[in-house]
Amino acid sequence: MTQGFHHVAYRCKDAHETVNFYNKILKFPLAHTLLINETKTKRKVNVLHIFFKIGINSYLAFFDYPSKKFNFKKQHDFDLHFAILVSKKKLKEIIKIANLKKLEIRGPSNHEFIESIYLRDPNGYVVEFTAKTSKHDEIFNRNPLMNLKLLNNWKKVKKIDKNM
Repeated sequence: MTQGFHHVAYRCKDAHETVNFYNKILKFPLAHTLLINETKTKRKVNVLHIFFKIGINSYLAFFDYPSKKFNFKKQHDFDLHFAILVSKKKLKEIIKIANLKKLEIRGPSNHEFIESIYLRDPNGYVVEFTAKTSKHDEIFNRNPLMNLKLLNNWKKVKKIDKNM
């Protein structure tokens, strides 16, 4: 069994804007910065790799690579988002901060096993903050055969809705 993610990394438009959002607004400590001038294959680059501490031994990282084109766009939740686990108290604090800073915010949404809010960062990524409900462990520890049954049923009912 693995120990979980050390970090997940995404591209960012600008390291300073990204630090402002995650460190100054959301209060995630800027844990590490790494200037990359040369890749392991000896290719010359000019990249800044930044890491925010989001939990115990858990980091959210970004690459600022200004000379490499990247198609930044507002992501749809179902295309790409990441969810950061917080307490219910912290979830309420983030809602207050988001409203105070006039950030784009959606939710809270109750998904039965978690309650979530959604923010959009300066790079267009959807950031979900989620708190476990009392049903979380029961749902995630259920019989794996139930999950397989739902997955197999999905093959039968899956369709493309042209109206969406």
